[in-house]
Amino acid sequence: MTERTAATRYAQSLIEVSLVDGDVDRIEQELGAIVALLEKHPLLSRALFSPAISSVRKRAIVSTLLTRIGHLSGIFERLVLMLAERDRLSLLPLILEVYKERLEEKRGVLRARVTTTTPLSTERIRAFERALGQATGRQVTVETEVDVELVGGMVAQIGSTVYDGSLATHLDRLRNQFVH
Repeated sequence: MTERTAATRYAQSLIEVSLVDGDVDRIEQELGAIVALLEKHPLLSRALFSPAISSVRKRAIVSTLLTRIGHLSGIFERLVLMLAERDRLSLLPLILEVYKERLEEKRGVLRARVTTTTPLSTERIRAFERALGQATGRQVTVETEVDVELVGGMVAQIGSTVYDGSLATHLDRLRNQFVH
């Protein structure tokens, strides 16, 4: 089983349980906080992700850590302790990523990636979100990326559909027409 598959299973289960309890936003915040904590403290991350440290010891470390943090939801605490027991704490960042994706899907939010040759202004990003929202009938969140190799134009990806309006692609098509 790939890490992505395992993280998806954990995230999906976590969403289902948190939807029943009404704690989806709280769980997202708690996941984000623990991932940020692990990123901020690389020694702690190395210890918790190391195969040389037993899962029993990792569970004890996590239990102490959760107690010190305090005020966490029971669902979240059980998840982190279970991951420690199964030596799967390294999945936490990926679980957070998948959790956010699945939560957006449940809320009807569509994620789009727009790649351009230069950074886009906030106004332009919002304009893309509105236009794509009108075209799809859903709320759209646009993520941007810069790729100078596009030469000009842009590439938009919504789900698995790619709209390539880049100058580089048009030039390649012209080149292929003249060569063949």
